[in-house]
Amino acid sequence: MIKNVRDFYKKKREKSKISMVTCYDFWSAKIIAKTSIDSILVGDSLAMVMHGHPSTLMADTEMMAFHTSAVFRGAPGKFIVADMPFLSFRKGVAEAAENAGILMKAGASAVKLEGIEGHEDVVTHLIQSGIPVMGHLGLTPQSIHTIGGYRVQATEIDEKKHLAACARNLEQLGVFSLVLECVPAALAAEISRSLSIPVIGIGAGSDTDGQVLVLQDMLGMDSAFKPKFLRTFMNGEKMISEALEQYASDVVSRKFPDESESYS
Repeated sequence: MIKNVRDFYKKKREKSKISMVTCYDFWSAKIIAKTSIDSILVGDSLAMVMHGHPSTLMADTEMMAFHTSAVFRGAPGKFIVADMPFLSFRKGVAEAAENAGILMKAGASAVKLEGIEGHEDVVTHLIQSGIPVMGHLGLTPQSIHTIGGYRVQATEIDEKKHLAACARNLEQLGVFSLVLECVPAALAAEISRSLSIPVIGIGAGSDTDGQVLVLQDMLGMDSAFKPKFLRTFMNGEKMISEALEQYASDVVSRKFPDESESYS
């Protein structure tokens, strides 16, 4: 199990795959804490999954800290990475450091920043301030309006070269790992081989150093969400719906509660 950033490097050296899952709340964090999952990501996707917003842009530092603290209480022994939300690290070094500090004090072990161009100084300052930073390239949801929607990134030769250069830049700045989202598998494999830091993929093929999925997605909680990269490991939506229907039926038919579930 990963305890600190050194364990990420160790996993890379030993060619041992890293498992990461996105989690947003106490009760599911408690379950994850009992498993062999290596690390938890408190993603800004919580704005969509937990709050019903159409994109991640509605997440702010207060929202991220609220959920990070809940996850930390549920899984205090796990390595927790918290997303820095939209614009929280784009208004200068001082404000970025303040926002990152809020997330770390909420229980994060590290923070994740999307992209690289325009905030290289922020990455350097956070790392020099004792805050581990995870990078994120490829499909960066905070830039959804500039990249033209949720689609595969870096499909052209010049785009591939640019993405690889950004990955090398992040490594040189000192990030301890990198998420690659929705990029061609061959490119993700090439970048993974070329970097000394571990690369964690989502929609980036099987040759990265690890994988990350949103908990609700992998548990099949939304049957309408079926991106190519997603594998569901159970039909959670159906199972929960059936349980709720059974409960409603047992209440109406007076099968619940029975004598063993009542106080005398």
